[in-house]
Amino acid sequence: MIDFIAKAKLPTKYAAFTVHVFLHNKQEHLVLTKGEFNKDDVVLTRVHSECLTGDGLFSLRCDCGPQLEFAMQEIGKQDKGMIIYLRQEGRGIGLLEKIKAYELQDQGADTFDANIQLGHAADNRNYDMLGDVFGYFGIKNIDLMTNNPDKIASIEKAGIVINQRIAVKVGHNQYNKAYLQTKTDKFKHL
Repeated sequence: MIDFIAKAKLPTKYAAFTVHVFLHNKQEHLVLTKGEFNKDDVVLTRVHSECLTGDGLFSLRCDCGPQLEFAMQEIGKQDKGMIIYLRQEGRGIGLLEKIKAYELQDQGADTFDANIQLGHAADNRNYDMLGDVFGYFGIKNIDLMTNNPDKIASIEKAGIVINQRIAVKVGHNQYNKAYLQTKTDKFKHL
């Protein structure tokens, strides 16, 4: 279960959003919404896991920041949409452990193996709360911006209809080529 905590206006360079804060398992998560939702709407949606280094520090090691920016731009072009911003830094291992994983990657490990070497699951994120978030907003149908099959499976398991998957092909550069290949090869991203 999720608990609604607060909401406020959040103007950005892409759109005027409303930011909602929810609490789930003692962790705060954000939902950015644009427009009002009706029960029959198909809502353009991105589920995005927190990445301070990519989202806030503009790291080129990953494609997280460009994916978030892409979602904000695409929703900005529409009358309505939402971004569910999950506070699951470093595939759920936290910021400190993520930086330790970066150090192992600097020594030749890939992102999958670095998490394993640190004693974590390769991907420790959890999407169980998504059904409650969609339910809170009365959303049953979405167009989903993702490449991650785990997100797709979790959303469908929650009873949400994904009308279409929109591939997110941004943020590719010389520094994250191996990272992106690992996402395809080991995490089975689409």
